[in-house]
Amino acid sequence: MDNLDIAFKLFDEYNQQDPRFFEWEGQDYRQEYFFAIKLFDWVRELDPHASEELLLASRSQHIGRWEMPRESYPDGREAYLKWRKDLALHHAETTSRLMKQAGYTDEIIDRVTQILLKKKIKVDADVQTIENALCLVFLQYQYEEFRQKYANDPEKMVTILYKSLLKMDAHGHGFALKLPYSEGGLDLIKQALGKMK
Repeated sequence: MDNLDIAFKLFDEYNQQDPRFFEWEGQDYRQEYFFAIKLFDWVRELDPHASEELLLASRSQHIGRWEMPRESYPDGREAYLKWRKDLALHHAETTSRLMKQAGYTDEIIDRVTQILLKKKIKVDADVQTIENALCLVFLQYQYEEFRQKYANDPEKMVTILYKSLLKMDAHGHGFALKLPYSEGGLDLIKQALGKMK
């Protein structure tokens, strides 16, 4: 096994410790493991020539997310933003530790950390690819559940979609529009995209 295979094995074993489950097409998966694999798949779809660092970041983007739940922080936007920042650092630190265990150099670990922390989005192509992929995973696997949650407040759902789609670029939007949606789901996405013009 080379370093990449070892790192993937370590990431996957870590995420398979997730006590939460995600059901997809009648089957239960360890939640963070499922989403890590799907994010990795989307990155390869978006960028068939993805760098090793980008592939590593995609497989570990939210590693160990269950270890720092939102409920462990107070309510309110300020606490939410602190949680998001602390969570990103937790992902980066966990990934760095496992990458070192897999035999990676500090230089490569630093590059993966830059991608994980989404530094220079809209400027760094790898960071933009990760952001596109994250939004596509949401749209493909979580959007319909959110849409049902906000069924009585479609404008709220349009706002959520708008914020997600705003992080994407035209390349990502092209893939987003090709996903299979319910009729109502596609209409809300078109509304969100319309607000960006």
